[in-house]
Amino acid sequence: MTRAFHLLVNPNSGAGRGARMAAEVGAALRARGAEVRSTVSPGIEAADDLVADTGEGEVCVAVGGDGMVSSVAAAAVRHGVTLGIAPAGRGNDFARQLGIPRHGELLASLLRDGDVRPVDAIGVSDRVVVGSVYAGVDSLASQLVNEMKRVPGALQYPLGALRAMATFPVTTYRVTVDGAEHTFEGFTVVAANSGYYGKGMHIAPDADPRDGLLDVLLLGAGSRASFIRKLPQVYRGTHTANAEIVVLRGREVRIEADGVQAYADGDPLAPLPITATVLPGALRIISPDPSAVTR
Repeated sequence: MTRAFHLLVNPNSGAGRGARMAAEVGAALRARGAEVRSTVSPGIEAADDLVADTGEGEVCVAVGGDGMVSSVAAAAVRHGVTLGIAPAGRGNDFARQLGIPRHGELLASLLRDGDVRPVDAIGVSDRVVVGSVYAGVDSLASQLVNEMKRVPGALQYPLGALRAMATFPVTTYRVTVDGAEHTFEGFTVVAANSGYYGKGMHIAPDADPRDGLLDVLLLGAGSRASFIRKLPQVYRGTHTANAEIVVLRGREVRIEADGVQAYADGDPLAPLPITATVLPGALRIISPDPSAVTR
């Protein structure tokens, strides 16, 4: 049976790419005989109603960036809706992890014919996060990026990261992973379901959103100049070999520190402390065979 699709569109994603992607992939799906309807999302507060409006047999396709995908994830879990992703944001890091194409024709083929696969998520109170939760220099970088209005998109994340590294103070963290407590002086903690964040930074290179575990990265204090020099390593995923970094794995992570705001998938989450718990297989997403994905 041919699938039907309900496209939920963030028209502002990627400086207008959301609207263009919706038109492109919608046309490609219709050309393949699929029924397609589109709804423009007015904001995160409407996500539950919009996902609930997805009919039986329809796939709900989040057209936008990581924030858009994250905004519909909780509703998709709650209503048992199958998700598709049409990457059209600044980062598209979760789509990158899953190997979802950005080209309209390739994406339409995947959405129509691809397999529905279980994918893990992260639960934080009543929020569902698809990629990662982080609290420290990277959450400050996300704040700075969100405030940038005139900086070209390709420069926003690198510039935000450099500015944050220059100003974020050394902080005392207490991190509890599956009951084991770790206290350290450092710059951030990342609880990762997906390996990528920050528009292609391979922050947790061994993270697998299908293994029922979170990769927890602790970035200890060190030379700021050294961190800035080593920033290119984060894009390659080779930074975890540095002595300042500890990587743990577990199902539940509590992060505590004074005066630090946690972010998730590029958006504000809550002031610390927070507890992040893996939700194994909570999402059903049309995505490629993991063994066939190359990055």
